Amino acid sequence: MNPSHAARADQTTISLPIEGMTCASCVGRVERAIKAVPGVIRANVNLATERAEIGLAGLVDHSALVKAIADAGYTVAAAAPVELAIQGMTCASCVGRVERALKAVPGVVSAAVNLATERARIERGAGVDTAALIQAVKDSGYEATVVDPGATADDSAAERRDAETTELRRDLAIAAVLSAPVFALEMGSHLIPGIHHLVAGTIGMQASWWLQFALTTVVLFGPGLRFFKKGLPALWRLGPDMNSLVAVGTLAAYGYSLVATSAPGLLPDGTVNVYYEAAAVIVTLILLGRTLEAKAKGRTSQAIKRLVGLQAKTARVRRDGKVLEIPVGAVVQGDIVEIRPGERVPVDGEVVDGTSFIDESMITGEPVPVEKTAGTEVVGGTVNQTGALGIRATAVGGATVLAQIIRMVEQAQGSKLPIQAVVDKVTMWFVPAVMGLAALTFLVWLFVGPEPALTFGLVNAVAVLIIACPCAMGLATPTSIMVGTGRGAELGILFRKGEALQLLKEAKVVAVDKTGTLTEGKPALTDLDLAIGFDRAQVLARIAAVEAKSEHPIARAIVAAAEAEKLHLPAVETFSSVTGYGVRAQVMGSRVEIGSDHYMVLLGLDPAAFARTAQRLGDEGKTPLYAAIDGKLAAVIAVADPIKATTPEAIKALHDLGLKVAMITGDNRRTAEAIARRLGIDEVVAEVLPEGKVEAVKRLKREHGRLAYVGDGINDAPALAEADVGLAIGTGTDVAIEAADVVLMSGSLNGVATAIALSKATIGNIGQNLFWAFVYNAALIPVAAGALYPAYGLLLSPVFAAGAMALSSVFVLGNALRLKRFRPPLAGEGASAAAGRSAGRAHKPLTPAA
Repeated sequence: MNPSHAARADQTTISLPIEGMTCASCVGRVERAIKAVPGVIRANVNLATERAEIGLAGLVDHSALVKAIADAGYTVAAAAPVELAIQGMTCASCVGRVERALKAVPGVVSAAVNLATERARIERGAGVDTAALIQAVKDSGYEATVVDPGATADDSAAERRDAETTELRRDLAIAAVLSAPVFALEMGSHLIPGIHHLVAGTIGMQASWWLQFALTTVVLFGPGLRFFKKGLPALWRLGPDMNSLVAVGTLAAYGYSLVATSAPGLLPDGTVNVYYEAAAVIVTLILLGRTLEAKAKGRTSQAIKRLVGLQAKTARVRRDGKVLEIPVGAVVQGDIVEIRPGERVPVDGEVVDGTSFIDESMITGEPVPVEKTAGTEVVGGTVNQTGALGIRATAVGGATVLAQIIRMVEQAQGSKLPIQAVVDKVTMWFVPAVMGLAALTFLVWLFVGPEPALTFGLVNAVAVLIIACPCAMGLATPTSIMVGTGRGAELGILFRKGEALQLLKEAKVVAVDKTGTLTEGKPALTDLDLAIGFDRAQVLARIAAVEAKSEHPIARAIVAAAEAEKLHLPAVETFSSVTGYGVRAQVMGSRVEIGSDHYMVLLGLDPAAFARTAQRLGDEGKTPLYAAIDGKLAAVIAVADPIKATTPEAIKALHDLGLKVAMITGDNRRTAEAIARRLGIDEVVAEVLPEGKVEAVKRLKREHGRLAYVGDGINDAPALAEADVGLAIGTGTDVAIEAADVVLMSGSLNGVATAIALSKATIGNIGQNLFWAFVYNAALIPVAAGALYPAYGLLLSPVFAAGAMALSSVFVLGNALRLKRFRPPLAGEGASAAAGRSAGRAHKPLTPAA
């Protein structure tokens, strides 16, 4: 039994909400199922309240109760996940301690704690009180507050981080000023004979030691007090963290020096020396590392800050015949909001009056402004360009697209990748193991080391404690995730689930839906070839005038093409349908007939004049349609769902990444294979229903390995869920987006190659960080313990150990920040080339130029 999911013996009763009961027999069935679970002494189920009150005799696995109820045919309603802001974490061991404390709360299903975001996300069963979670965090030595689920940004957390950074800078300055004379007095006397003679001849060595004691005391119990306030209680709880390592190391050096200063007779001959400079400088250097770390952490969340900055603060609303400027939070659904040129759109809405172009690059990543007229939708946070608009608010507050994007990015940044499990297992035992190694180092030097053995043992044990702080391990994964997902948001790629970052890297095949993914998703006039002597505008206007009488999608596409070319549609005088062949009408005195090749033959016309065009259209999976004017063959036309302009480049980019591309569609095989030939798609699965798409995904996974599926429609949702990673086109349906792991806001397939390349770059970055963090500790702990002394006479000073420890965290953060320069791959280059190319270029700002 997993103790993290168990109820404690001192909590004898728990309450679970039961769903699905309809009668008294249901009650009896649920009660019998619960009572059969070992450890349950009683179960009272109430049909009216739909709750079960369960008495426990000891430790009972919460999941066993849930399973027993499920096996009986009912379900336990889960409580909504809760997110907590955690204060006081400093390293990977802190993360593990908080997670273990949360998982020990009865009913908690899972808990993921992120050091970089300082957040914990808890999945819990029903009846798990938030107060119990906060208390569990407090009992483990940290502070927790509930994060408002409706909030798009935690301003209080940002303010707290700023205050913490300011405090760190102040303490660093104090520690540096006070540590400098300590370092000069002690190390200067050892390194420069002149300084030694100067000190001895003026204040004397004993007075120098007392001065060092005074200054070091202020450093340790002023700026350095934070280490003792957190580290020593953690030590008493048998859960030491990096603060414990620093506290024990500095107190050991300080205590030994104090004995040498005040009672030297207690120490063996030849061991009387002071190490005040080690204690003081260690605190200073670690504060320096913390300050640099806090500054770098702030930069990792810049993507969120920029997204929040896109939200307008006020809006002008028409109410009671007046235009009022009100806070954007006071706008309600249905309000008419006025937007001037150059302003940000405050809320999501529908244009009711005015015409303008809007820069939507912050949502789609596409730089070209989009025309907005009455009836079109606008998204909050986008920038109005030229005209004035009036919009009806359709979504406000947390329901806007921008607010949802921010929440999506925050959740992805706070998630854990599978690779983090390795780190968690190591760090759980890391700090206790380091303390054990430090103790072993001291004993080995004390009993088998050269004289002064006590001094050597102390110095090397302190060096081991200081150099092994696991800050870099705790930051290695979450900082890369934060920067990578933030960069993705800037490029219009939203990772709804953080683990998709890791799984995308492993993809071997990309399966795509056709309609709306490879193609525009709606019929359009794609071809219009004219016979000699006919004018395009006149022919298209006459054909469109006739087709305007029909509601068929093909007819509407022809009319839309004429309107797009701003053609005037002449009046239609007579109109009739020729069943099975086509239509005929009288337009401006001309007889117009439109239909199949058989219709043309019936009219006595020879369609062979367009044989070559008809052949090409057939090869492309299109059905040609012919038009005759005044008894002469005038044109051949084709209406089809056109391939998106970005699709060929996107397919090439996927091939350049070494991926196979498969198309899965419900469309007819002839059309699907024609499109596949044009685009170079490797495999086609056509004429399948939604369940057929799922079977195709399963087969491709068996044959090729990890699969990413790209779709946009309701019929794609099952396949998106079945794929290892589902990518939804952001212009698609809500159902598809909810089933996906990644959302491509631009609606372009180019985002798939970008997402995969970003996944490879991020996971590679995490690998570099973990390599540095683990190898650094594995290599330097033996050096700090004195492994080089027998052969080379070299020892690592605790002062240098502190500097190296601080450097490791700063290195990891700096390496993660390189992801901000990631650039999407171009067709013709792979992910590694894109990552290398992006390393030396500034990243594109998320905020569009006004």
